[in-house]
Amino acid sequence: MDTNLIIVAIYSYFLGSIPFGLLLTKIFLKKDIRSVGSGNIGTTNVLRTGNKLLAISTLALDLLKGYLSVYITIFYFESYTSLSALICFIGHIFPIWLNFKGGKGVATYLGVILALSYKFFLIFGITWIFLSLLFRYASLSSMISTFIVFLYAYFFEINNNNLILFIFFIIILFTHKENITRLRSFTENKIKL
Repeated sequence: MDTNLIIVAIYSYFLGSIPFGLLLTKIFLKKDIRSVGSGNIGTTNVLRTGNKLLAISTLALDLLKGYLSVYITIFYFESYTSLSALICFIGHIFPIWLNFKGGKGVATYLGVILALSYKFFLIFGITWIFLSLLFRYASLSSMISTFIVFLYAYFFEINNNNLILFIFFIIILFTHKENITRLRSFTENKIKL
């Protein structure tokens, strides 16, 4: 067994599994975010508490853990970059501390793609903002933006990120399956601008 692989897997999962949304709302609001709104531990649900600062902090910290995981791996274990990205992402969605019920992965995905390429991050951000202003659905914007990042990498990048970006897209579709159902029935909550 490759020792480096085990090391990468451990710190990537550990970083990914830190439930910042839950920790911040418990510390500052004395609330369990899992009893609010959708019950999700991510940024969108933290925003439903009415505390924008905590929502922004959750976004930033979830992004940071994805970025750090991949950045550390690129620096010390470059051949395991894609593995680190995937395990960190999976750690956020299925954290052992919360009975494997975590967030939907978008903020952590943002941190991961920022570490892989600032272009991916910019493409996601610009696409997300445009679609959010156009349709006002955060979930739809996230899913389409993830797909656009994959398409960009597939057609315009010469590195080996295509497969991992496609896997991210498929997993994000899976984590948003309830949103997809609500979108189809026109019951999905819109972003309040």
